[in-house]
Amino acid sequence: MSTDDGTEDDLLLEEQACFALYSASRAVTDVYRPLLAELGLTYPQYLVLLTLWESEPRTVRDVGAALSLDYGTISPLLKRLESAGFVERRRATRDERTVTVHLTDAGRALRARVTHVPRAIGCALGLDGRARRELVVLLRTLTASTIAYRGVDGETSAG
Repeated sequence: MSTDDGTEDDLLLEEQACFALYSASRAVTDVYRPLLAELGLTYPQYLVLLTLWESEPRTVRDVGAALSLDYGTISPLLKRLESAGFVERRRATRDERTVTVHLTDAGRALRARVTHVPRAIGCALGLDGRARRELVVLLRTLTASTIAYRGVDGETSAG
């Protein structure tokens, strides 16, 4: 049983929110893995494609920001998606420092082949639509709260 008065129970692994989130994230990602492997995708590549299916073309910076990934992480993902024929990167004509990401015809067609994935994940979560949406809202609130707690400079504030 967890208490908020700083007892030793607070140091039990089963009482750690970070471990519960980590375990849940790994479990959910493990469900995605075989579903996406059938399509030749990894989970991070799937996330990149989701951002582009919502809106494209997008700059590399926009894709990275949408996924909270830095350039060093997003660039290899885009390179592999480009090699697979799903996206194309183009330098902007007005500013060659800006690279935009465009879906190819194959990338657009892939969208129709992944429609079963959200349903499969929903089944794996064991939540109905309402409970899943509530979970998403709770997780977004948690993310925003931790970002606010860290502050702009990454330092934590005493709470």
